[in-house]
Amino acid sequence: MAASIKSCDEIAMGTLHHSAASIGFYGDDLDPAEITAALGAEPTVGVAKGGEWKTTSGAAKEAASGSWRIEAERCERGDLDGQINGLLDGLSNDLVAWRSFSQRHRGRAFCGLFLNSGNESLTLQPETLLRLGERGLLIDLDIYGSDQAE
Repeated sequence: MAASIKSCDEIAMGTLHHSAASIGFYGDDLDPAEITAALGAEPTVGVAKGGEWKTTSGAAKEAASGSWRIEAERCERGDLDGQINGLLDGLSNDLVAWRSFSQRHRGRAFCGLFLNSGNESLTLQPETLLRLGERGLLIDLDIYGSDQAE
């Protein structure tokens, strides 16, 4: 199953300047192939501890820890709710597998929130929060002020 990630044009827009989202697992004994097989989609980055991976700029890095993560397209006029649901919609609904990975490895939904002014907002629907909770994923929020937005 290939991940079906909605484009920013296909999802409702919020008032946040822009947002970034990914779902991933992190741990020293993580096997990316195991997670890929169970969740049914190739990750944006999948690497075992000590393996090599490339940054978005193409720089080669050695992985200090194993990681498996899938990233949504960044959205101008952020829509974190749509990005998270787009990622989850493209992955398996096997909650037993999700919870197992979340318990064995640090499972998280990364949320990058980029502000253009001092007062911007976004909404996460209860159904989105439930989907993350059912999978045992924590939510990591990185919030960047207007002087750091780009």
